Amino acid sequence: MNISAVVGLVVFVALVVVAAAVGSRFRPGDWYERLNKPSWRPPNWLFAPVWSALYLMMAFAAWIVWGKAGLAEGAVPLALWLGQLVLNAAWSPAFFGLRRPDLGLIVIAALWVAIASTVAAFAAVSATAAWLMAPYLAWVSFATALNFAIWRLNRRGAAD
Repeated sequence: MNISAVVGLVVFVALVVVAAAVGSRFRPGDWYERLNKPSWRPPNWLFAPVWSALYLMMAFAAWIVWGKAGLAEGAVPLALWLGQLVLNAAWSPAFFGLRRPDLGLIVIAALWVAIASTVAAFAAVSATAAWLMAPYLAWVSFATALNFAIWRLNRRGAAD
């Protein structure tokens, strides 16, 4: 691996670290604990390791696309990847920061579309990159259902 490839990987890892850092500034807290939640919600401790693995796979997938297509030919897939990363970073401030499951639901629905678009664009460049994004799409599908359930169970401000 040459120095350019290493620098590229570091850049993609740094980008996902920034997105994760934004999300980690907005923690669930007491407000979230008071919300009604579905019985199938995973335990809180599960989210950090799952997201850590997903972020690494996302970075590696983008790095593969960049390595195969470059910035010029990979502009659309990488722009979609950056767009979904911005939406990813926006969800925690919307849901936890603003205490708005309804706004979180809008953001995560847009995020799902952005991820699905990214997976499709990555598939045209690298099947491996697309498959590395597949667990992320699956997790966000589950998270969207969870966000919807929380919004539905708390529409009348039960936790305020």
